[in-house]
Amino acid sequence: MLRNLPPAARLALGLLLLVVLGTTALMLPGVSATQPLTWSEALFTAVSALSVTGLSIILPGRDLTLFGQIILMVLIQIGGVGFMAMTVVILHLIGRRVTYSDRIALRDSLGLVDMPAIMRFTKRILQLVITIELIGAFLLWLHWRATLGDAQAIFYALFHSISAFCNAGFDLFAGVNGAVGIPNDGMTLTVLGALIVLGSLGMPVLFDLWDYREHHRVTLHTRLTVGVVAALIILGTVGFFLAETRPAGVLVNEPFHRQVVLSIFHSVATRTAGYSALSNFEDLTPPGQLLKMALMFIGSAPSSMGGGITTGTFTVLLLALWSYIRSKEATIVLGRTIPSDTIRRAAAVLTLSLGVVFLATWSILVTHPHATLDQVLFEVISAFATCGFSLAFTTELNLFGQLVISFVMFWGRLGALTVAVALAGSPKRELINYPEAQVLIG
Repeated sequence: MLRNLPPAARLALGLLLLVVLGTTALMLPGVSATQPLTWSEALFTAVSALSVTGLSIILPGRDLTLFGQIILMVLIQIGGVGFMAMTVVILHLIGRRVTYSDRIALRDSLGLVDMPAIMRFTKRILQLVITIELIGAFLLWLHWRATLGDAQAIFYALFHSISAFCNAGFDLFAGVNGAVGIPNDGMTLTVLGALIVLGSLGMPVLFDLWDYREHHRVTLHTRLTVGVVAALIILGTVGFFLAETRPAGVLVNEPFHRQVVLSIFHSVATRTAGYSALSNFEDLTPPGQLLKMALMFIGSAPSSMGGGITTGTFTVLLLALWSYIRSKEATIVLGRTIPSDTIRRAAAVLTLSLGVVFLATWSILVTHPHATLDQVLFEVISAFATCGFSLAFTTELNLFGQLVISFVMFWGRLGALTVAVALAGSPKRELINYPEAQVLIG
């Protein structure tokens, strides 16, 4: 029955099935460190992990046992790599045939265009992911073993390496021994920041850069992605530094070199991961909050571990706007023309995303009378972008608010177009063309 469904619907139902399984796993005996998790706590945590968001109404380091933390880590890994990619890899390992419809669903799951390269691409995903995460875990273990001990440092290093590369933002330090978040020393922030950036670039870009030594060329997508990501990191760093080093800013009491380091890390983490290196993050100034909301909404690259409208959508819309301002009939960049269908898809993603953010924000404001607009809007955009930042509002959500945020995280992980296509069904070909008519705009 599933094979007869459109690829987008199969992706949505597959993720929903994983949410059910993840929720059930988190309610097993031995998962909670104290009393068993309620179904709402398990559901919210499972959705957040599988959507690699990081928003949580529990503290995993305090409220989960080692068994529960391992389950959470597995859910993050599955959510980051993508359940379709994981399924295809497993089918290949056990000798099962991967059908053409499976390949279409995988292409949509990973945001790919080239069908013949899908199987080759999928086989390399697992190898690359494991390699990067193990390197990150080894570096974190070397740094943390002196304070945590070898045994605990191994698991903590592996957990946070997976969480950072998958851009999930879950941590095991908060709530333990008075800690409010991850260690904010330079080495920890450097390793986690590098993992976040690698996870946010997207698999096509990582493979393209890896193959550069052989082919000595990269695709237009890679060039645009790397350029936009670098520009956003720089702009985010400068903007956060200017916003939070003013009087009443969260960085005002830090020395200059720490202000720079923390600004760079938060610029990197804002678009994708949700890791905070500040104990007073909820005290961000209004310009700092606005900057973070903008960066979160843009998000990471397509076919990556992060969410948001993606840098691809953002770049295409900017290029189309620039071409329109210059009265160009086509959108041309670096000697290549961007198809008009790509521009329409980017416009659709932006429109749907704005609609989801608005409706979710309005719904929570109506059902949470004491909540402020900045808290709610920040929370909703963070959930939509699968980022994980919060102005200390996640634990204030009632059951309805938790369900709304869970839906937004689910939507954000699948992507606006995937959800829309899944709900609309297969496209139908129009057999009749109607005459054009002008509609006033602007």
